[in-house]
Amino acid sequence: MSIFEIDAESRSDQGKGASRRLRRDGKVPAIIYGGGAEPQSVSLLHSEVLKRLDHEAFYSHILTINVDGKANQAVLRDMQRHPAKPIVMHMDFQRVSENQPIRVHVPLHFLGEDVAPGVKAGGLVTHETVEVELEVLPKHLPEYIEVDISALEIGDSLHLTDLKLPESGSLVELGRGEDHNHPVVSIHAKRGGAEETEEAEGGAAAEGEA
Repeated sequence: MSIFEIDAESRSDQGKGASRRLRRDGKVPAIIYGGGAEPQSVSLLHSEVLKRLDHEAFYSHILTINVDGKANQAVLRDMQRHPAKPIVMHMDFQRVSENQPIRVHVPLHFLGEDVAPGVKAGGLVTHETVEVELEVLPKHLPEYIEVDISALEIGDSLHLTDLKLPESGSLVELGRGEDHNHPVVSIHAKRGGAEETEEAEGGAAAEGEA
């Protein structure tokens, strides 16, 4: 079975007690909602969930959730983990419709760091943002967005408006106003570089002579 497909069972029992019983049985309580249908409570095998969470794309991909043999197209909207143990406590899935845009957090993949002039000159790369919230039609949903920094010099940066978005895609943050064009990645000079080291050594020598 694909990492983007998972089996689930419908459940009618509700409440904290029911959820605890499911977890003791190695299952994860979950809910599927949206898409013009009633919310549906389900349970998934915890072992199968953990296998899929190792794949970054699972978090931003359209998933097929088979509930009692019926396929549901959905995206992962929320997940609660145990604060101290490797246990998934609860999951929320939102159904998707082909013609309705969805909002999904999509990871950024940075390219060209090894050839960027700013890096070759000794600069440091700072990733200001590692994922963005994208509104997009399901058929255009990417697994990730590439950010090419191969041309950046020391002091250069890329902002949200510099990202290449998929067809029908728009950034939720930019929809909040022009002042939300946040930096994504930048290259800056190292602190305590060669000049500062020389100055410090020179100062120490002067003090010694004095």
